[in-house]
Amino acid sequence: MRGCIYNAELIETLDSENLQFTTEPEAAAIYCMEILRECYEFPIGKSFLLVDCGGGTVDLTTRRLLKGNKLGEITERTGGFCGSAYVDKEFIKYIKNIVGSSAIKLLQENHYSQFQYMVQEFCRLVKTIFTGDSEKFRTFELDFSELCPAIKQYIRGNQRDHLEDCDWIIDLDFYAVKAMFDPVISQIINLISYQLHNVNDCAAIYLVGGFSESKYLQTRIRSVFNYVPHILVPKDPLTAVARGAVQYGLDMRTIKTRVLKYSYGVKVAFNWEPGDPPERRTKKGRIFKFHQLATRGTIVEVNQEFSEVFVPFTKKQTTRAYRIYVTRKTSGKYCDEEGMKFLGELRIESPNTSLGVERPVLFSLRFGKMEIDATAIDHTTDQVYKTTFKLELEDSDSSL
Repeated sequence: MRGCIYNAELIETLDSENLQFTTEPEAAAIYCMEILRECYEFPIGKSFLLVDCGGGTVDLTTRRLLKGNKLGEITERTGGFCGSAYVDKEFIKYIKNIVGSSAIKLLQENHYSQFQYMVQEFCRLVKTIFTGDSEKFRTFELDFSELCPAIKQYIRGNQRDHLEDCDWIIDLDFYAVKAMFDPVISQIINLISYQLHNVNDCAAIYLVGGFSESKYLQTRIRSVFNYVPHILVPKDPLTAVARGAVQYGLDMRTIKTRVLKYSYGVKVAFNWEPGDPPERRTKKGRIFKFHQLATRGTIVEVNQEFSEVFVPFTKKQTTRAYRIYVTRKTSGKYCDEEGMKFLGELRIESPNTSLGVERPVLFSLRFGKMEIDATAIDHTTDQVYKTTFKLELEDSDSSL
């Protein structure tokens, strides 16, 4: 994204400070913080859980209100693929059981607009108004002749006979619709439970995002987590992220701390010693290991640095490459072990070899924003090398 914005000439330099990033749940948390302070007199030091229920994913972050209108992150952001679109998937699964999988597949391939229209009508007339109250529920008649007539040609055998007997109309009753919601909402409840398990003083749960408008989702969450003092949905939950992002842009000092979701380190050469794996010994008698600089779960302040001084491995070494790796584990030993991912590389030139290995370089990783700044300062020349990497390797805090 930074590269695209630079190529579009919206910023003058690639590492411009005028371009900053935030995550969706963090932006929503900033927006909700203002409401909690103004409308509920939310006390300093208390924490709240932000649940961003979108179409594809649900993302969660737990924040603590600090002095000076600042927010601190106190748990790792988590998320899952359990947004409102997965209720649609359950609906499609239900239809497949009636018409057959092949009929749905052929409808999607050959008449996608009709397939989409059927799903959209389900969303408009069933999903968005479902409250979970059986007494107020009205059975919905799904008429294939009206919504997707092309599907008739793909239905065979007993399924076709049954639908012809029903004039191509099926009923979506309360229990059928509830069964479409329940597996998705159960995942959301599990995500919330995991966050609250790590927090002792959560005073509020804030639901934002389009799916948070679901009355049934709200009811289930309020029922399961009735011990939380406040379970709130803003007036317009769909715009909470955008509003919070604007507030963050106006004052980025709002965010005081974040929690690292990975452990970070660099690939470093050591002399191979007895006890090290023989198969890892190079021809020159070296071994490459993961030298850890920062640990997953650490609460870091904005722009906090983790530094280490390195010297050349040999007297004549003129180029040094700092290869940065990350892992979801709290520690690591080798850069090719399971779970390690290559983040990027910072290369520096050190052509003056007259000092031998006495050419120290201060290498630093600076965290706190949505990007990581890697900096190397050559103490013999005072030259500064710098590059930037994105903080998140995976989508939406969603896989975590």
